[in-house]
Amino acid sequence: MSDPSSPAIVELSQPKAETSKRPRNSVKTKASILAAARVEFADRGFEGARVDAIAERAEANKRLLYHYFGNKEELYRAVLLEAYTEIRAGERALSLGRYDPVEAMDRLVRFTFRHFLANPWFPRLLGTENIENARFLKTLPDIKALHSPLVGQIAEIIERGAEAGLFRRDVDPVQLYISVAALGFFYVSNTATLSVIFERDLSSVAMVQEREAHAVQMVLDFLKTKSRHG
Repeated sequence: MSDPSSPAIVELSQPKAETSKRPRNSVKTKASILAAARVEFADRGFEGARVDAIAERAEANKRLLYHYFGNKEELYRAVLLEAYTEIRAGERALSLGRYDPVEAMDRLVRFTFRHFLANPWFPRLLGTENIENARFLKTLPDIKALHSPLVGQIAEIIERGAEAGLFRRDVDPVQLYISVAALGFFYVSNTATLSVIFERDLSSVAMVQEREAHAVQMVLDFLKTKSRHG
């Protein structure tokens, strides 16, 4: 019988150990590249972003970046898709169907506002894509599938609210979500300029909390039936 400690057996077992490590390393490297690209594209736009800067920020070999993502355009598409996937996953995790219509809408508004607040790169990235006239977003095959469940979720909340005599029925769920997003998006995107114009620190905890409550109240007041407006 062979000695278990013999060099031959050690050499045979070693490649398996290396192979098992590669998937973990590749996942970590790709995640680092995506995180670095997210910042670079948000800060400098698509045209201004540099692959060298992304690789340096990610502490990754530039050849690996091209190996995993192909080119700058494909990397940007991956960043866009991840950004939308992330916010949609957060919305699904809210499990809004468990709550009454008023609380469900309250939670959706707060989540949306806080997502923009916690991820200021997201509004900047969306600004970049709008400058590009959504030319990259149009090429993402999964983007419509990501948004359809959200629209259905909002429609279901509106319907439950209407059945309970709490909400109006004549509300377009797409228009409502655009308004919900705008209440947070504009605030986060323009905090610096608005703070100067109105001589208030809109980034302070007190002002952020006031804004969040204001956003929730605006949406709920809009949804209320005429009779509930008194």
